[in-house]
Order: sequence, then structure tokens, then C-alpha cells
Amino acid sequence: MALVTRRALLSLLALAPARLLPQGMVSRGVRAAPAGKPSWLPFLAQFTDVARQAGLTAPVIAGHDTRCDYIIETMSCGCAFFDYDNDGWLDILVLSGSRFGDPPPDSSNRLYRNNRDGTFSDVTSHAGLFRTGYFYGVTVGDYNNDGHEDLFLTGWPQNVLYRNNGDATFSDVTQAAGLENAKPRWGTGCSWVDYDRDGRLDLFVSNYVDFDYQRVPRSGESNSCNYKGVLVNCGPGGLGHGYHSLYHNNGDGTFSDVSEKAGIHKVDPGYGLTIACADFDNDGWPDIYVACDSTPSLLFHNNHDGTFTEQGLDDGIALNEDGMEQAGMGIAVGDFKLDGNLHILKTHFCEDTPVLYENDGKGNFRDVTLRAGLAVETRFISWGAGIADLDNDGNPDLFWVTGSIYPEAEKQLPSLPYKTPRVLFRNLGNGHFEELLHEAGPGVSEPHSSRGCAFGDFDNDGDVDILIVNQNEPPSLLRNDLPQNDLTGDRHWIKVKLTGAASNRSAIGARVILRYSGKLQAQEVMAQSSYLSANDRRLHFGLGAAARADIEVRWPRGKVERFSSVPADRLISITEGAGITKVQKF
Repeated sequence: MALVTRRALLSLLALAPARLLPQGMVSRGVRAAPAGKPSWLPFLAQFTDVARQAGLTAPVIAGHDTRCDYIIETMSCGCAFFDYDNDGWLDILVLSGSRFGDPPPDSSNRLYRNNRDGTFSDVTSHAGLFRTGYFYGVTVGDYNNDGHEDLFLTGWPQNVLYRNNGDATFSDVTQAAGLENAKPRWGTGCSWVDYDRDGRLDLFVSNYVDFDYQRVPRSGESNSCNYKGVLVNCGPGGLGHGYHSLYHNNGDGTFSDVSEKAGIHKVDPGYGLTIACADFDNDGWPDIYVACDSTPSLLFHNNHDGTFTEQGLDDGIALNEDGMEQAGMGIAVGDFKLDGNLHILKTHFCEDTPVLYENDGKGNFRDVTLRAGLAVETRFISWGAGIADLDNDGNPDLFWVTGSIYPEAEKQLPSLPYKTPRVLFRNLGNGHFEELLHEAGPGVSEPHSSRGCAFGDFDNDGDVDILIVNQNEPPSLLRNDLPQNDLTGDRHWIKVKLTGAASNRSAIGARVILRYSGKLQAQEVMAQSSYLSANDRRLHFGLGAAARADIEVRWPRGKVERFSSVPADRLISITEGAGITKVQKF
């Protein structure tokens, strides 16, 4: 009798059709691991929500306050930090959804211009971005290499491409670019990626479920759609999968769908959410990772010839270490081990742990969640996430936002509150983390039902701030009030802003390695991560006590440049082939 290997069995389970899956999102129903002894080390970063005084006042619409009729209302959306007018200050884009039956006429995605004084102005209408409907993901990049960052947004039933006109306005060029869907689709994750390294940004789009009002029961209409006895909206289990698309940039403002030719359609797509495009196996070519909800996550390995091979299961990144599917909402990519490799944090449903995947540098991952200390937190439904050095001590920390998807459940299930706090794990070094519950300030401990979040330095003071999408509330803007000096030594930093020449102008896919105080840290310029969101394209490195660092840049088309003993506490602008072109001290 032939023996079935564990990997073969996992492969069979991963291919189970969606109709056999239970309704709702997957959870393992695990209890939290016991917390270890506290380190009692001070955490100097303090976060305060300054959104209201900053002028971020428009609520993000996502169903009704007390119910969500359909799953398209509850999943909600992302946000972006980006400099749309090239003035050196981060502006803000916050997406929005809608609600069934009585959509607010003024609910729209919002563009906020940075006034450079801690406040923002709503310039949505002037910029040509006012648009109602259901929107989910955003990716930022200069697809036509004209020096201005463009926007691609996913939504239901259509996505949209906005070309930046360079005069503080945008134009909808979706149809002209060949990116309009032939029939309604639910786009979620999206990322610019130069997959063939020709110097032009291509586009990858993931899709969630096959949704149709006519076929999906409304919340309360089906007894099979319930969470612990409470009738709720239906999905994703029981609904059909979406399918993912790769679009090649033709260089003339148009795109061609190459999904079939590239091998994207060869695999079961699952319920695709957030995308992270990066070189996970250090071969110089960008791969594509798709976090999938309640189905195995996907890793499309770049074959260097315009095609991809899906090998998430083989590389240990499709499931957790128990061989179980998880809810797969948010993705964070970073070098928390300081070994020069890109590791991954992925967030999931409540009564389950997040998963922390350690990369051996060859694209082989292992689940180190329990060993790293993250299994102590299983209380919340978790979404957008980041690996970022929040206290500039030279060790990247972990942060994610949380929030329930069932506003109806709180009355009957007090143990499942709709609004929950954010989560922060400080990096203790050597791959170990410690959860901080109240030590990082009120901006972290305040409860909200949140979804996307983005990381960037909006006030140009040398630390990382956080923008967060909240359901049926205005967004949060967590200002990081990190003192510049403390009793344990200076908390230095370096920011690196890259501009491509032979490579794509946004330098998406470029790898930066910093060496400081005997440490080594890698980061890559990415166009989406967290939950359907886009971070500050300037790469931020905390340095601890190091006052200088060596910088190595590997550009998307392969060229490598090195810069020695670069002084800290500065924004270093580097142009491909021209070296350091500007040094700015905040």
C-alpha cells in the first residue's frame, strides 16, 4: 500500500473546494500561551492619536454601526502614506466603503495634503479623487516613470487607476489603460512590481470572493451564517473564490493581462487579501506573496523568464507549523532578526495566534511564533501590521491593529467586543519579543474596530508614526513622541529615499542593507503590505547608539552601490547611478 507523506496530505487538504469549507473565517480555537517574566526595560516611544486636531475627520463607512448586511461591508479597507505633490512631506490617502440600502452621499476616499505644521487639508475634490462605492486596497507607484506617484485602488465591482498629473490632480485612466474588469469582481490586494526587471512597473491584483447580491443571503436571512449562535453576514466560507491577475506594463500607458502566460491561473486562488512583493529568496528577482483568508496562502516564485511557480506549501509559508489554514488578513515584511533576510508576520482571526515566519535567506520559512513569544496573544481579530523600529533602538518591533467583524455579536457575546486595542510587541533581540499592553501610550491602548494601517514619518521628526483605518469612525493618526535622547544613549536613525534611473522611478523592489554597530538590517521598497495599505516609501532604520552606518543598495535591475560611514539622523536621497544626491537633516 502506498504511503501518503505529510506534505502530500497537506497538499490535498489545501485543494479542498470552497463549498466544503465552513461558513466564516478559519480559527484554530487555541488558548494563549502563558506570558513570560516582564523585562522591565523602558519603552520610550509614546503614541498619541492626533487625527482630530490634524484635520482627519471624515469617517470610513463600513456598513451600519450595529450591523453589517454583507461581507463586502465588514472587510473594509486600507490607507497610504505618500508624497503626491513631491514637497518632501507625507500626504495621506484613506479609502472608504459604503453600506447596503442607504449609502451616505458624501462617503468617499479622502486625500489629505500635509500642511507641514502637523495638520492636513482635505483636497479630495480638487484632486479629482472624490468617488463613492466599495474600495479596499491601494498601491502607490510611478507606473509611467514621470516623477509623480500614481494610485491604483481595488474595489467592488471595479478597480480604478489614477494617473498623477503632476499639478496636484489625478485622472481616472482605468479604461484607457486596459484595466477595467469585463464583469464585476471584488479586488482586494494590489501591488506594483517590476516582475520582469524591464524598468517599468507591472501590476498584481488579488481577488477575494465571487460576490453577488442576488446569490448571497443578507445577514439574518440564513441560519447557516452564524457566529457562535449569532446570525451574521455570510462568507467567505461557502462562497466562490476570486482569481488573481498579473498585468504587464506595455510602456505606452497601457497594460496587458498576462495571468495565464505567467502561470498565475494554474493554482487554486483561495480567498486572496493583502499582497507583498519582495525578493524572498535573495536571487535578485521579486516574488509575490498573497495572504489568503481561510485557505492556504500563496507564494509565487519568480522564474526569471516572465513566469511564476506557486510554492507556498513547499517553502513553508502557506500554513502554520501545525499544517493548519489560518485567516490570513495582514502581512508585514522586515528583518526582525538582523540577518539580512526578509521575514514575514501574518495576522489572523481571534482564538488563534499570529504567525511569524523566519526566512533562511533561500526562501525557506519556518514558523517561529511560539519561540518568538507571540503566542501569548490570541484575543483579537487582527488586520494591518508592520515590522518597524518604533523606538529607534536598532531592533525592529511588531505592531498590528485589531477589530471584530461582527458588530451584531457584542450584545449577545460580551467576550467578543467590536472595538479592541492595538497590539505592540517590542523586540528584545535574538528573535524574542515582549507584548506591551499600556507602556506605549493611549494611542495603542484605545479600542477601535480597525482594518488597514500604514507606517511613515508624517511630521519629519525622525521616528515612525502610524495611520489607521477605523470602521465607521475617522481614521487614527498615531504620532510617535520619541525623545531624541535618553539615559541609555541616543536613539539615532537614518532614512533612505531611492530614485531609480534604469530601474523604475519609484525604485520598488530595491533592497537596502544597513550595517551599524556590528548589526546588519535589510529592507526592501514595497508597494503594498500591512492590510491593503502602502507605507512611506522612504525606508526608516533605527540605529540605537550608532552615529554612522554603511549603506548598500541593490537596485531592481541588479546594480549594486555602496556608501560608507554615512552620518545618522538624516534623510539620505540616493539616485541610481548618481550616488547620494541630497542629505536632509530634520
